[in-house]
Amino acid sequence: HVQLVESGGGLVQPGGSLRISCAVSGTTYSNYCMGWFRQAPGKEREGVAVIGGDRRTKYSDSVNGRFTISKDNAKNTLYLQMNSLKPEDTAIYYCAATLGIGVCPSAWYAYNVWGQGTQVTVS
Repeated sequence: HVQLVESGGGLVQPGGSLRISCAVSGTTYSNYCMGWFRQAPGKEREGVAVIGGDRRTKYSDSVNGRFTISKDNAKNTLYLQMNSLKPEDTAIYYCAATLGIGVCPSAWYAYNVWGQGTQVTVS
């Protein structure tokens, strides 16, 4: 079965950059939609970015132009490069996957495999 393990979170100053990773095992994920989602204290989980097997990407308005989602098939790893970070980006970031071909859903509830999360703090 598919397993996801995030890493790379930490504390960064406003305006700084950070890259978080998600190691994928149990599948080659070519038929999966993969995404990054986040949840801040007291707030609902929200979508950040998703990428399909064809590498088509979608971003939330709040991160578009600052964050980049990518994947390395050889390493079976999903990445989220975060630039120009703001305090409001502070959250636990989760990697998630769901079977899908074509347009990938942006809503978190469409994804059924989740990692444990990694904390990103911008302060």
